[in-house]
Amino acid sequence: MIRPRTRLFARGSWPEVRRIGDLLGTETTGGLLLVGAAALALLWANSPWREVYVELSRLTVGPAALHLDLSLAAWAADGLLAIFFFVAGLELKREFVAGDLRDPRRAALPVAAAVGGMAAPALIYVACTAAGGAGLAGWAIPTATDIAFALAVLAVISTHLPAALRVFLLTLAVVDDLLAIVIIAVFYTDELHWVPLLLTLVPLALFAVLVQRRVRSWWLLLPLAAVTWGLMHASGVHATVAGVLLGFTVPVIRRKEGPGPGLAEHFEHRFRPISAGIAVPVFAFFAAGVSVVDGGGFAAALTDPITLGIVAGLVVGKPIGVLGATWLVQRFTRAELADGLSWWDVFGLALLAGIGFTVSLLIGELAFGSGSAADDHVKIGVLLGSLVAALLASVLLRIRNVHYRRMCAEEEVDDDHDGIPDVYQRDERG
Repeated sequence: MIRPRTRLFARGSWPEVRRIGDLLGTETTGGLLLVGAAALALLWANSPWREVYVELSRLTVGPAALHLDLSLAAWAADGLLAIFFFVAGLELKREFVAGDLRDPRRAALPVAAAVGGMAAPALIYVACTAAGGAGLAGWAIPTATDIAFALAVLAVISTHLPAALRVFLLTLAVVDDLLAIVIIAVFYTDELHWVPLLLTLVPLALFAVLVQRRVRSWWLLLPLAAVTWGLMHASGVHATVAGVLLGFTVPVIRRKEGPGPGLAEHFEHRFRPISAGIAVPVFAFFAAGVSVVDGGGFAAALTDPITLGIVAGLVVGKPIGVLGATWLVQRFTRAELADGLSWWDVFGLALLAGIGFTVSLLIGELAFGSGSAADDHVKIGVLLGSLVAALLASVLLRIRNVHYRRMCAEEEVDDDHDGIPDVYQRDERG
């Protein structure tokens, strides 16, 4: 009697697991978990029990013999975020091979928007911190757009906004991530060890051979991915780069004789819930816990050029860069906005691109060191700038959403006034 019940329960549990995975993989759920984890960290870091939070962040685990005796905060930034960047790598390759980035004419505007949206915030940040000089190391902090957070805000607002707006934002954020990865690898690698870096190519190549042969066996792929990550970590290059490289090796197009989706889509479906539901929220929990009740709090942070530069870069620089670059490319090339999009929509999206959370916090830690006073001010700047950008974008996009909803209502009224029932109209349209 026990065995049949056990089998039935196991079979019945898989649909529930899939539903939970699908829920965690949605943009809205992932964004809410991210915001919730950051809010919990802020509350705990400013509560009477804030020392417990600090001790938890500094708790060291891992084998010292392999130089992997890292704090929980470091494991979140170096380890869990590698999963996030693996999914980002899968998405990047899919966009380049089979998505919007495949067609240069369609990709021109959002790619230009991404480049402009990184250049303008960096220039504004440098202008704000140039006098002191010490804060220049964080020039790349306000350049990143958080995919999960921005798409979650858009998903909550958008009931009638054009679908092209989401595609534009997604392409912009994907290119933004690619450029951010390059920045981390080039500008935030302090010391490079060539032997482990070259050895990284061995497990990476084996992983690539297996996935190109459409091998899905986790007991083969996960150890190779772990060794690739470990060697990348030992080389001095930030270990999250290993996640991107692993993602790039996975084939996008499925074989003609094979059923089902391509391997990249399969892996993305499997790992996105882990990334959005676990990796990014846990990183946010350890990265966003800045105390504002100690050391002067907001008063000290808001007089720091680092904080001001980040807020100005996200709230002012991002819209200027995104909107300006898009207009210039549209003005002097044959590239055009997608059908149904207006410049007000692009302006709202440009404000939304000022939400810089996950990668911005990561670059802040790499630039100034985790736990330093400058790093605390970075966190306040990123949180404050992202919040202001989200609020401004929400106001404008809600106005646009009402506009498009009114247009839809007017079209329905026009259909009803022609004397033909809607059901027959739909049949005739076929």
